[in-house]
Formats: sequence, structure tokens, C-alpha cells
Amino acid sequence: MAGLAVTTRSLAPARFVRAFSASRHVFKSTDTSSRQSVKIVEVGPRDGLQNEKKLIPTETKVSLINRLADTGLSAIEATSFVSPKWVPQMGDAKQVMAQITRKPDVSYPVLTPNLKGLESAIAAGAKEVAIFGAASESFSMKNINCSIAESLARFQEVVDRAKAEGLLIRGYVSCVVGCPYEGKIAPQAVADVAKALLDMGCYEISLGDTIGVGRPLEIRNMIDAVTRVVPIEKLAIHCHDTYGQALANIYASLEAGIRVVDSSVSGLGGCPYAKGATGNVATEDVVFMLEGNGFSTGVDLNKLAHVGQWISGKLERAPGSRVACALLAKEKASNVTPSTRGLGPKSSLLAFVGSYDLQNLAAVCNALNL
Repeated sequence: MAGLAVTTRSLAPARFVRAFSASRHVFKSTDTSSRQSVKIVEVGPRDGLQNEKKLIPTETKVSLINRLADTGLSAIEATSFVSPKWVPQMGDAKQVMAQITRKPDVSYPVLTPNLKGLESAIAAGAKEVAIFGAASESFSMKNINCSIAESLARFQEVVDRAKAEGLLIRGYVSCVVGCPYEGKIAPQAVADVAKALLDMGCYEISLGDTIGVGRPLEIRNMIDAVTRVVPIEKLAIHCHDTYGQALANIYASLEAGIRVVDSSVSGLGGCPYAKGATGNVATEDVVFMLEGNGFSTGVDLNKLAHVGQWISGKLERAPGSRVACALLAKEKASNVTPSTRGLGPKSSLLAFVGSYDLQNLAAVCNALNL
């Protein structure tokens, strides 16, 4: 058995390298006219903000969504129609939907976990909704107090009603690699839930590494299992950066053929299962990686970095994107005036932090490696 284990471990990296080598040509082109497009689904306003303990003003949420739309993002998950008792931060969903400036070329999906939420979303003018299932029985019971099979049965009536209204329906699968209660999740379990959501009527299935434990080979194995029953063009990837693997996992997903990526501006949204840990991958980092590897996102990275800076200031924290921190620091350095040139990097950053208070200055400087 020991010898077999060694052999298995030695073969796995080679398998991944072969898969990478077979498809790496898709990353070669720098000619924008021949680039493949990757769609970014921005989840910051919903997934990124929903666990914030301090209630965020509705006008801040509305401004965030409008600013994100101005960066070129074509899909922005706006809010969630859930009970304020369970998710107080999303208690202003109706007001948010009423106040945002809707662009004709931008979709604003909302999360609707049940029929009541769907009816509220319809009344608020939503054109696209999202439902979520889990590949873990324990996670399903802890999160929505029912089994996977029961959750899918509940979602069927939501999907049927949404289809009757002509709405698009997106499906999420949580815990596609690991679960905080069960540990590792079998790829086949993910495939079963994804197939059920597709058969139900979801036009796209987002595969979520909810606790960020996945690594590239595990992500590829999971996608391989799912694509046996769901076409690759129907899939999206949703990675958390809890263990620093999000970009590598997205890269592996691109190699597998996925062309839709979920991400959150400034990495908004921590990990509720690991206090203080990183959660959603930052949209700025994803865009930088994609654009540098031959893909087109249609997103203005400079504008996006400034949106991330703005919302981070509102939340009184340092930006959560390494790319944004680097770009903003470079921009600041190029705009140093005679009055700040001799003050040193930390002092000259006072203008940059803007809405940050002095308590947060050290965190900002650390984020910028100053």
C-alpha cells in the first residue's frame, strides 16, 4: 500500500503538467483582436458585503454598484432577497434595486433562496436570479436546514416561477472541494448537484470553493467530473483565496475551458469559517491575471482599482487586492508633489488614504509594502 501511495502522488503532478501543456496555447496571444473573452461576475455587493457586521448605508451599496458598472463589468450581483432576520445586511434589497442606475448592457442578478424571496425580487424588477445548493449534506443542513435532495425540491418551485416570469436563473454549488464540517467532497457529489440544477432550468452553474481549500489538481479533477454531465460552457468558477490558491485555481479552470469567473472587488467578503482569513478573490487581481495571459475582460483595471479603494475606505480597511495596492502606490508615486516629496513614503500616503483614519494608516502602508 505504501508503494502504491507513492506512485499515485508521483503521477498526479505529471497529469496536471500534461493537461497544462496540451492547452497552454490559449494564453499566448497578446493581440486583442484575437483574444478569447472571459466574463467576470462581480459578487462584491452581495457576497462581499453580506457578512459585514456593521450595517452599510443603502446609498453606499447603490454607489458601489453604479461605480462597478462604470468599469466595464457586465454582470454585478446586486443583493439578496433573504430574511433580514438571518442576513440583516441585505435587509434593504428592495431599496437597492430601486435606486441603482441600470445600464442596458449590464445584468444585475440577485440571490433568491426561496419563493418568498423570488416574489420580492420580481416586484423589485429583477431580471436574473440565483439559487444555491451544496455538494455537502452537512453544509446543507447547517446552512438551510434541509438535505441536498430537499433543497433541490424547494428550488424547483422557485425555478418554475422564475421561468414563468421570463427570468434567467443562475445556480450555485457550494463546497465543491471541501466542507467545513465534512472535509473533502467527492467530485461526483458536485457533478450530481450541478446536473440537477442544469436540468431544473439554470442557464449557468457556478462552482464554489466555499472555504478556499482547493488546489489546481483538485479543481481540475472536480471540473472533469462535472463536465461529464454538464457542458463546460454552462459552468463558472467561484474561488475563495483563504489559502492563497484562488488565482492558481482560476488558471486551472481556464485550462479546463471555463470562461466565466466570479470575483469580488477588493476581495470583499471574508471566510466565516476561519475568522480573519481571506475570502473572495479580488476582481482586480483576476482581471490583471486574465488580461496578461491573452484574455479579454472588457474591464478598465484602473477604474476598478479606484472603486476598490473607495469601498475599502467606506469600510475603514485597507484594499484587499494586491494588484490594486501596487497600481495605486505606483500612481501615487508618479503624482508626488514638491510639498510631499521630502516627507517619505508613509507621510506622503496621507493624501492617498483619504477617508481612512490614522488608525488604519499602518494597515494601508503594510498592504502597500511600505
